[in-house]
Amino acid sequence: MKSDPPFNTVNVYIALQPEEHRANLELIRNTIKTTVPEAVEGISYQMPVYKYHGMLCYFAVFKDHYSLFVSPPVREAFTNVLKPYKTTKSAIHFPLNTPVPVSLVKEIITFAAITNLEKAAEKKPKGKK
Repeated sequence: MKSDPPFNTVNVYIALQPEEHRANLELIRNTIKTTVPEAVEGISYQMPVYKYHGMLCYFAVFKDHYSLFVSPPVREAFTNVLKPYKTTKSAIHFPLNTPVPVSLVKEIITFAAITNLEKAAEKKPKGKK
């Protein structure tokens, strides 16, 4: 059984994908990085991951689609907008043969960042009066 090579950076992940997918992977990456510049980039589960006050998103390329993985509440907030796409509990599948919907990705990432900030603020201990 063939296993994926270990990816230790997003650069390596993208470089080891088929050439025809690299530009769109870079587009997704740059969209995330410009939308939430403070997000920390890494690799987890052999996919690019972005963290910003918690998990912001993952992305990956598969046989017939690119996936953007977000928390289920974030994905659910976009249920109506995502009707043209196949989705799972936490993944949004963008077909390989269509342009990456950059404005939609920005909207989702912005919402995820705001959601994470709100959760982080709720967890902070209240100051004593």
